[in-house]
Amino acid sequence: MSPTAPSDPVLHVDARGQGMAVVLGHGFGGSARNFRPQLRELQADYRAVAFDARGHARSGAPREPGAYSLPSFVSDLGRVLDTQGGGAGVVGGLSMGAAVALHFALLQPEAVRGLLLASYPGSRSTGGFASFAAPFAEAIEREGLEAAGARFVWGEASGLGPQAAALVRQGFLEHPPHAVAAILRELLAELPELSALAPRLMGLDVPALIVAGGADQASLEASRRLADALPRAQLQVVEGAGHVVNLEKPREFNAALLDFVGRCRSAGSAYSR
Repeated sequence: MSPTAPSDPVLHVDARGQGMAVVLGHGFGGSARNFRPQLRELQADYRAVAFDARGHARSGAPREPGAYSLPSFVSDLGRVLDTQGGGAGVVGGLSMGAAVALHFALLQPEAVRGLLLASYPGSRSTGGFASFAAPFAEAIEREGLEAAGARFVWGEASGLGPQAAALVRQGFLEHPPHAVAAILRELLAELPELSALAPRLMGLDVPALIVAGGADQASLEASRRLADALPRAQLQVVEGAGHVVNLEKPREFNAALLDFVGRCRSAGSAYSR
């Protein structure tokens, strides 16, 4: 079980359906809303759960920068799984949410019946968020959330079309600037390189579905490395998709997700420790 510290923020949770828990964590700057298409697909047969991470959208946003370290996010995932899934289930997420899910699985493998890692965030060596997290945080504090977001997230360099850029901007501006800057510095800039995790990854004996968009080069490289390191991993590359693969190609993503979760449920205790 995951203990709750007095400083832990209240988390907004969207939970639907009954059955084996499937808990999904969104990416940096997103919210539980990003997984609505997946919750709708899962809720008929599973306890489908998404939540706003601390510092995002409708969840609490502590003022202390240290509250946004990776262990704090891992603890939050455990709290949600405890309350919504009885302490065990399929866990996963997109980008930042995938990194949190992976580290939760490394810490509590007995609670993980399956691991979904979508658009795993690239490291400094692959040009991922870690490579520009500190300048992004500085820009937020110097110029404000909108100006910094336009430069680093939804501007012309992002490759997003006008409609997608407008949606990303709308969601991003929902978050408290102090929390966004702290997450960049305390979590994303400090994510361990996969090479440093290699011995632990090779010992993680849980089934894993790794999904990456074919056009998302930083995450694609990280995803391939994960697939090579995890002993029970399946890699699915969704051609034509970028970083937010679950929203860009929902039909392909949902098909892979439902197949994987179904196999985890059928395996039952064989996928548990």
